[in-house]
Amino acid sequence: LKTATGREAALRLVARSDVLIEGNRPGVMERLELGPTVALRANPRLVYGRMTGWGQHGPMAKMAGHDINYLSLTGALHAIGDPDLPPPPPLNLVGDFGGGSLFLVTGILAAVLAVQRGGPGRVVDAAIIDGVVSMLGMVHSMDAAGQWSEARGANWLDGARPYYRCYRTSDDRFMAVGCIEPKFFALMLSILGLDPESFGNQHRVDLHQRQAARLEAEFAMRSRSEWTALFDGSDACVTPVLTYKEAESHPHMRARAVLTRAGGLTHPGAAPRFEPAGAGVQTATPKDGSDSAAILSELGYDAATIQQLTQT
Repeated sequence: LKTATGREAALRLVARSDVLIEGNRPGVMERLELGPTVALRANPRLVYGRMTGWGQHGPMAKMAGHDINYLSLTGALHAIGDPDLPPPPPLNLVGDFGGGSLFLVTGILAAVLAVQRGGPGRVVDAAIIDGVVSMLGMVHSMDAAGQWSEARGANWLDGARPYYRCYRTSDDRFMAVGCIEPKFFALMLSILGLDPESFGNQHRVDLHQRQAARLEAEFAMRSRSEWTALFDGSDACVTPVLTYKEAESHPHMRARAVLTRAGGLTHPGAAPRFEPAGAGVQTATPKDGSDSAAILSELGYDAATIQQLTQT
């Protein structure tokens, strides 16, 4: 792309494409003379997707960063974890994949629909910080209603409530408890054999520490598999905490083929699903440049030029 011939090849591809996706720092595509202005001139119906952490403008736009950095500025990272420990990074699911990729996909699909309905091509500026803050909309709304606090481990869904957290079992595994609704909460107590009156009201904050200690003691009396069997099929919203490898063999995950084996590897199944079903899992691992010759041939380049371009 740093050569005139390479840029010309890229613009040929742009001219026949619906979408271009780039994930460089702001300004890089412009320096390559492949920025939105040039690309949309070559194809006025193009959707130009831009994926960054900080966005295309602002004082930090050209700084390096990773998921943990983006989460730290949005407030999401501070809201996760125990109050007496540093916030744990939630893998890179919340920023990279949640606030980043999925928001980019949403924007691209919306833009493609608009173009198909006669609108012009457009740029989709997807910044991870924007997407994560959008996902925090519920937190901001609850804060405005006086139902959320900046304090970590003091809120409805951050582990502060005894009915929405994890408990250690006798075999040093965990069960996830999420019985928010009163009827589900009552069912959990029933399966555990706990008297509702002596346990106390579900929403009495002054009782939560004692209630959590009681539940910790109860779950510590049996193994994860024993608790799983007891709660299986119920609406108590109590489930085993599995590793990503254990998930593959869980009956429900297996029934839906959420994870599949093909080509000697474990693959996530397609999500979301479409009816009728689409293509299956592609098992071949692509190599960089493996399709370059075929694509350039489709663009009308002869063998000599293709060799020149692929060897540059």
